[in-house]
Amino acid sequence: MDATEQPTLRALLARTDLGLRLVPREDTLPAGALDRPLRWVHSSDLADPTPFLAEDLALLTTGTQFDADADLDVYVGRLADRGVLGLGFGSDVHRAGVPDELVVECARRGIPLFEVPYRTPFIAVARAHSEAIAAQAYARRSWALDTQRALALAALRPRGLDATVAELGRRLGVWVGMYDASGALQLSHPPAALPPETLAPLGVRATEVLARGLETGQSLTIDERTFTLFTVGRGGHLRGVIALAVDALDAEARTVVTSVIAMAGLALEQSDQLARSRRRLHSQLLGSLLGDDPALARRVLGSMPAAPVIVAVAADGPAGPLTDWWERRRSEHGTASFVAESADGVVLCLSAADAPLLDEVATRFGVRIGASGSEPYDAFSRAHAQALAALRQQQDPGVFAYADTVGSSILSALATDEARLVAESRLAPLRDHDLQTGGALETSVRVWLEHDAKSEAASAALGVHRHTLRSRIAQAGTLLGFDLSSFPARAELWALLQTARD
Repeated sequence: MDATEQPTLRALLARTDLGLRLVPREDTLPAGALDRPLRWVHSSDLADPTPFLAEDLALLTTGTQFDADADLDVYVGRLADRGVLGLGFGSDVHRAGVPDELVVECARRGIPLFEVPYRTPFIAVARAHSEAIAAQAYARRSWALDTQRALALAALRPRGLDATVAELGRRLGVWVGMYDASGALQLSHPPAALPPETLAPLGVRATEVLARGLETGQSLTIDERTFTLFTVGRGGHLRGVIALAVDALDAEARTVVTSVIAMAGLALEQSDQLARSRRRLHSQLLGSLLGDDPALARRVLGSMPAAPVIVAVAADGPAGPLTDWWERRRSEHGTASFVAESADGVVLCLSAADAPLLDEVATRFGVRIGASGSEPYDAFSRAHAQALAALRQQQDPGVFAYADTVGSSILSALATDEARLVAESRLAPLRDHDLQTGGALETSVRVWLEHDAKSEAASAALGVHRHTLRSRIAQAGTLLGFDLSSFPARAELWALLQTARD
């Protein structure tokens, strides 16, 4: 038996110095009956010792309480109900051998029965087991100290947190995973030990624990496999979750896990501080790039994406997690890129060949992204302006390229919120008239302009007489204060109609 494992009845029976003998063979017992942790060994010759017994112990008896009228069925049944893991019978004290009826009843109840020879006192059996318990406790303490040293050395490696999580998994002999503050799995050991159908609900639970600030030690069962979740961080500053594929931990293992949680919290705090400093630096470098000069960024960062580059702006998303994910992915895949937070959103700079990454970002974080065309670094400010122009045209999550904006019309590119407000204010008299009278002046002028201000074609499209249409156009001009016989007035009215919300 491994010294760090809890003592069992099998280990006790294996002590050759005690001479214990299992009655009958092991294959007649339930599976694992000899391998359950044995808490203690107690002796009693009471007819009903169960009021004085604890669970998970082995009972020793000489059988003096078994007179001719003894009901062994009732006796063994009480032991089974109390959770006794084994019964030892001292032979040749009051009778030779083990009573056959006792053998039958123990077999029926699934309780291991073993013979204690006359030469072996009960105190020797109890002492042997207590020594095994003491040895196991010492071994567990030694294991904990050795594990703590190994974890401390792992934390000093270049990727200390990764190495610490992997070392914890090896020492406990279980799968260990670490989720970040967004609930995404960042580290695991062994890396591919769990299938996606297990990882998905585990990730959902980790996200829930973080969102609700639940206390540590939460348990979750997935496909008959139990996981225990521990939060990293305190109170409203939870930084992640460590998940273990285990349903229970003894005191030593829990101490080890607690130390890893503390180290992870410290490492993540330091990482956050470095990330904040890096974000501030990148924001300053963005100012230099917007001056169309990449020299400073290249000197500070060492490398930048190969030109021509695409500049993108992501809005309406979590800037911190998005930036961290982008940096982590760049590091893992060796992708040259630049990311910086700004008042307009998260600015991303990447080579044209890596443009598909933007779709992955939009899908993962549910954000709107405006993307420029391919530009050299000396036109970075123009590319940034293109990205913002594309972003203004995007209402739903996804990537919207500046080329799509150019391909629509100049009016759609100019349709800012301010422009829409002006257009709706200028058209208000027309719309108020139609609302109060049930008229169709706005529709009439729109169709009229779509038909190049030709009354015959427009009236036919509207299904009205051309004189009726002319009357509506004149009334609309009066309400708006426009002379619609001139081209500038018609052009302005068309711009208002295209810009205002319907």
